[in-house]
Amino acid sequence: MAPILLIELDNVAKSFDGGRSHALRDITLRIEAGSFVVLVGGSGSGKTTTLKMINRLIEPDSGMVRFDGADVRGLDAPTLRRRIGYAFQGIGLFPHMTIGENIGITPQLLGWPRPDIAMRVAELLELVELPQDYAARLPDALSGGQRQRAGVARAMAARPRVMLMDEPFGALDPITRDTLGTAYRALHDRLGMTTVMVTHDVQEAVLLGDRIIVMSAGRIVADDAPGTLLAGHAVPEAAALMAMPRRQAERIRLLLESSPRSPHG
Repeated sequence: MAPILLIELDNVAKSFDGGRSHALRDITLRIEAGSFVVLVGGSGSGKTTTLKMINRLIEPDSGMVRFDGADVRGLDAPTLRRRIGYAFQGIGLFPHMTIGENIGITPQLLGWPRPDIAMRVAELLELVELPQDYAARLPDALSGGQRQRAGVARAMAARPRVMLMDEPFGALDPITRDTLGTAYRALHDRLGMTTVMVTHDVQEAVLLGDRIIVMSAGRIVADDAPGTLLAGHAVPEAAALMAMPRRQAERIRLLLESSPRSPHG
């Protein structure tokens, strides 16, 4: 069975500052349903601009963006965004609303019956491994990791086919970040979702993604499976970025080999 193309960008370009700053230069990208795609690259490489093109938070100057075969310019932007989950760093939960109200906000805007919203909130709390009584708590009562889980639940509330994630775990401590990343990847697989994630952390990209897209100066310079990119790449920017996890792993290996064996080991 041929793969289903869910997101397509054709020769998309975007400039800011009156055309002086080129954020994207003729980007062409195809994303299949069910895939986990990670965009990596240095600051200003165009990762977040590319992500925001998909749900019309940023409009292209030229080129076309299609979602499920339709030109997004022909779709009502708020309606489109309710079909696409969006999770980002600092998640932006409404502080005056309970966790349950935050999670249920999009289904409420879509006109879901109250009992259906309550059932969906309970289902999502279980999915992201938060206790059910957290539905009645305000965001300030939760830890950073718990708020991030609630933010992911809110993004998933209307059962979107696509999740866009912009550095969703970037502000968390390393252990919480790794735990949530692993938990989200399991949810992605379990629910058959399509995920497009932006991260500065190449190791996170390698461990979570099926496919890594390396960006530099508004262009895609590499696009392949993590293992293939780790083996090396002809483009220097991609090769340098993907060499980092290997260097880190080698340093850890050398440290382990040179450390004296623990008497309790």
